[in-house]
Amino acid sequence: MVQSKTDPRVVRTRKLIMDSFITLSERKEFKDITVKDITAEAMINRATFYYHFEDIYDLLEKALSEVLLVNLDVETYQDREVDEETIVKIFEAVTNFQKSLSHHCHSGYEDTIARIIREQLEVLFHQLLRKRNGAEKEDALKMAAVMLSWGIYGASVEWRRNSNVPPEAFIKAAIPFIRHGIDGVE
Repeated sequence: MVQSKTDPRVVRTRKLIMDSFITLSERKEFKDITVKDITAEAMINRATFYYHFEDIYDLLEKALSEVLLVNLDVETYQDREVDEETIVKIFEAVTNFQKSLSHHCHSGYEDTIARIIREQLEVLFHQLLRKRNGAEKEDALKMAAVMLSWGIYGASVEWRRNSNVPPEAFIKAAIPFIRHGIDGVE
């Protein structure tokens, strides 16, 4: 009998594998985690692991994407616009996500993490911009979503490296320049 990937048992097993991976990543560096470690932690067999994930890199990508989506809590933005409060909340979610990553998992995988953050933010910003502006200028909306996603990600990296202020204060200082940069801040 073939099971659907939305079958509750399949969903539970997938979550169990991801949770086991996250638990292991708190104790070991990613490069040292094996499929055998994950299957032992999750108490499943290798075939079950490979039913859900192509390999350990696929698991890393999907686990990070899922954790980021939980941090972003996308449903909270369904009725919002791209305004100061939304930008602050998204920035805080991204910085919380980056803080929550184990240094073991983060080390050496910055490019993967960066791509996941930017891709998820691009989708979110595109949805928000499209809701307000319609699909009339689709190419411009996509470009704006790309710029916003890279900007938020870049600011979060800068905050993580050099800031001793809370994320909200860090991003709020820049918002007037983001909103009025070309025309100047009053």
